Amino acid sequence: MYDWLGLLMFAGALLFLSLGYPVAFSLGGVALIFALIGSILGIFDPIFFSAMPSRIFGIMSNYTLLAIPYFIFLGSMLEITGIAEKLLETIGILFGRIRGGLALAVVVVGALLAATTGVVAATVVAMGLISLPIMLRYGYNKELATGVIAASGTLGQIIPPSVVLVVLADQLGAPVGSLFIGSLIPGLLMAGAFALHVLIVAWIRPDTAPALPPEVRNIGGKALWVRVYQAMIPPILLIILVLGSIFFGVATPTEAGAIGSLGAMILAYFNQNLTWNALKKACDSTMRISSMVIFILLGSTAFSLVFRGIGGDHFMEQLLVNLPGGKWGFLAINMLVIFILGFFIDFFEIAFIVIPIFAPAAKALGIDLLWYGVILGTNLQTSFLTPPFGFALFYLRGVAPPEIKTIDIYKGVIPFILLQLFVLLLIITFPPLVTFLPSLNQGIN
Repeated sequence: MYDWLGLLMFAGALLFLSLGYPVAFSLGGVALIFALIGSILGIFDPIFFSAMPSRIFGIMSNYTLLAIPYFIFLGSMLEITGIAEKLLETIGILFGRIRGGLALAVVVVGALLAATTGVVAATVVAMGLISLPIMLRYGYNKELATGVIAASGTLGQIIPPSVVLVVLADQLGAPVGSLFIGSLIPGLLMAGAFALHVLIVAWIRPDTAPALPPEVRNIGGKALWVRVYQAMIPPILLIILVLGSIFFGVATPTEAGAIGSLGAMILAYFNQNLTWNALKKACDSTMRISSMVIFILLGSTAFSLVFRGIGGDHFMEQLLVNLPGGKWGFLAINMLVIFILGFFIDFFEIAFIVIPIFAPAAKALGIDLLWYGVILGTNLQTSFLTPPFGFALFYLRGVAPPEIKTIDIYKGVIPFILLQLFVLLLIITFPPLVTFLPSLNQGIN
């Protein structure tokens, strides 16, 4: 009789979020409001709240979620100590003789930083501060320059290690290590699509992405190799250490994150940038983001308890399982809902509100949760780029020079959003792109 109450609760959460209320308090507040409404209507038993303490304890003792602060610290340390800046400058010189070489360097550095950090804010801000003024100085088109920086910064959400994938693994109950390995090929496909787009644009319209002048890129062979040795080799070794230890089963993702954090501090030390101030900033950034994630988890736990208590989970599962087209109809609706929500709310909000509703239906339809988690992560990546509220757009707007207008950034990201959707369609059509490497990993282990 009151099946519609679950849909109303979901709509209420979206309403509060759209009004700008913090995510954790929006979810928790809506949970309390609908618990009261459900109690008055006689369909919600307050005994459900007795499960809250054990659930909170479960969140605090969740070993998988411990990977989040490690990877955030790793990314913050690389950005604050200037390691990311040196990496970008060096690759920019290496690719400088190619048309579009600077934009290509941004894609490569975005992929490399993604493979060490998984933190969008640090990557977009670093590349926006360093490369955008240089690209504009040498005649790059504003839309291409801003689009490639914002898009390359989001690679950290699909190329492992990724905070998005850690959250998805927790929500789906899937092994985070398998999600990391399964997302490697899709992540590289995404980076390859961005790079190919840059090269094609530079070939068709050379004036939009010129090569660097010879006096800038010709710094001498010996000096170039010294820069490569100092700025590129150490971060690449760190990537191999972090991802290799996960792939070969030497360490869990959480342990690999701890190793990576220690490695980032060692790199900063040898670059003579490991100061108390840098360490304090990295710890502060880690604490703020990790605390936000935990509070959102607490709010989403209360939301899911009440949602289940008023029968919303059963109603939504029956609705989604019985969609026309079965599994493919469900996936089509699923992907469309997440993509549209990405225009208005960020990936944390989508992951903690929508995924718990969709996940039971995916299990009931027999969908491979590993493949499902990776396509969700790929779709969630678009939420960082879609106007008007894409977070990567805000990060870049905050550090862009005055001559860059918001509309330049919005126009610049459109081709990259379409490329992300193309890669999403590709991995939906060809599941082995996701499942092949995890199957090898099972053979190794």
